Amino acid sequence: MIYSEKARNYATSLPSMHRAVTAYMFHFVLNPDFLPQKLNDNILPFSAFLRDGFGRRHNYLRISLTEKCNLRCQYCMPEEGVKLTPRNQLLSTSEVLTLARLFVQEGVDKIRLTGGEPLIRADVLDIIAELKKLQGLKTLAVTTNGINLSRLLPKLKGAGLDLINISLDSLVPAKFEFIVRRKGFHKVMEGIDKAAELGYNPVKINCVVMRGLNEDELLDFVALTETKPLEVRFIEYMPFDGNKWNFKKMVSYQEMLDRIRQRWPDLERLQAGPADTAKIFKVPGFTGQLGFITSMSDNFCSSCNRLRITADGNLKVCLFGNSEVSLRDALRSGAPDEELLQIIGAAVGRKKKQHAGMFSISQMKNRPMILIGGYAQPSGPDARTALSPRTPGTLVFSTKPMSPKPNSVRMFHNHNSSQINRESRSNQTRSSSDTQLSHVDSQGRATMVDIGGKPPTCRTATACATVILGSTAFRLLRDIQLAKGDALTVAQLAGIMASKQTSSLIPLCHPLPLDHASIAFQLDSQQSAVIITATCRTTGRTGVEMEALTAASVAALTVYDMCKAVSHDIIITDVKLLSKTGGKKDFNRHPSLEN
Repeated sequence: MIYSEKARNYATSLPSMHRAVTAYMFHFVLNPDFLPQKLNDNILPFSAFLRDGFGRRHNYLRISLTEKCNLRCQYCMPEEGVKLTPRNQLLSTSEVLTLARLFVQEGVDKIRLTGGEPLIRADVLDIIAELKKLQGLKTLAVTTNGINLSRLLPKLKGAGLDLINISLDSLVPAKFEFIVRRKGFHKVMEGIDKAAELGYNPVKINCVVMRGLNEDELLDFVALTETKPLEVRFIEYMPFDGNKWNFKKMVSYQEMLDRIRQRWPDLERLQAGPADTAKIFKVPGFTGQLGFITSMSDNFCSSCNRLRITADGNLKVCLFGNSEVSLRDALRSGAPDEELLQIIGAAVGRKKKQHAGMFSISQMKNRPMILIGGYAQPSGPDARTALSPRTPGTLVFSTKPMSPKPNSVRMFHNHNSSQINRESRSNQTRSSSDTQLSHVDSQGRATMVDIGGKPPTCRTATACATVILGSTAFRLLRDIQLAKGDALTVAQLAGIMASKQTSSLIPLCHPLPLDHASIAFQLDSQQSAVIITATCRTTGRTGVEMEALTAASVAALTVYDMCKAVSHDIIITDVKLLSKTGGKKDFNRHPSLEN
């Protein structure tokens, strides 16, 4: 680590503009040999929030502006398409700019706009113009499928766009249409020529190489660099949800290189930057160059400096990881910059040393490429698709209170000894091995359960909690007349955010990437109570009952907080697990235990 822990802890308590300098000064005091070396290397202090546990500095941010696209490329999405997130759950322009400003303030000096297809977003020019005003941002790039590029390029350049990556997977029009499931080859070629004409150098061409589809065009793509200022980047075929990846379709970097060297044996390798993803080569005498992005056969994780923000506001620290954290939810809940930075810093700090490898990745649950914004330009469905509750990272909830059916909502806060005894007797039917505490070792010390040998499965849990408010607070909550606003909407956000922080709140819980989290409410006017139901789902090696219980509990606490100005005579009760499935043993609370 560049900063000592002492410097980091002190610096994070200061205003952001002073953090890096203060940490730098602390480290110099504690490590006097540091200063000359860093001055000689011309490396400035860098935010501790964007540095992971392996010392990698993340100064490159990719922002997905939309999930929509005007193509349907085979390698980045399922054939049946994907479900899009509702527009109100996507980042607004102001939210994009707020997050970008925060990251640049902390040391990000390069931003790439991706999608979906970013150039179909109506305000893309305004976003680019505003991003260029950020002090400290050196490079602003866009990755596009090129369909709209020729028409927009003069305005894009005028707004300040520095670099362009264009996806092109075939030089044969019919094959192009087969791969992207749409027409548009000539528009893409026109965009490439227009970019070169306007002085972009190099114009980067992203080509995903797939065996049996386009690997026979490798030499044709290299030939493009003879007279044009292009950098053709050959990308190994990568696994994402629904793209039917398999090892036999992947053409490795070494195989591609061998084929090209048979035609141009004097191909020479160029020096690349320390964080460059591509291995760069050049045919002597050619104007342009070529590169290889070798994510599968020869990963570059050790020098990774990239972070991603999805269109719905989730931060991904690794393209191939399924762990995400919502910056959108924190932003919309009014979190100040310091709180956002703590969330970002925690996510970056959890980044693994490297991705799991191509075979493991192909078995993992992850978003389709279009919903991430990967190396090659994702392409996707038309506007008719809608939200899918099964999309990883998508949180589905309703802010409208549900009206209970007559006699369907019951209060269970009057636990008596007979009910407790019934539950106790039912538990006694379990074997002695099942009743052994799982978080205690043979010496009675607290320990985290080793789940490494368990197979990943789809696991779901549902929990509930009841908040008894009293008639006045209940009426104000129901009619959304509380001084603090809409209590149920705030409680939903709080519960969902809490479910994703369970492992931070409860020491021996495993951190789990949630596929889904939802909060629902029922209003019981007879009891002046709110019944909260939380459901969480993951694909993992351990269950999500703690996430569901945490979500229900924090949602209940939030209702209390929203209503306490009216009355402190509020009771939170009956916090319990209702069901869990997908593990070694399923659990469903028996109705007889509620009588």
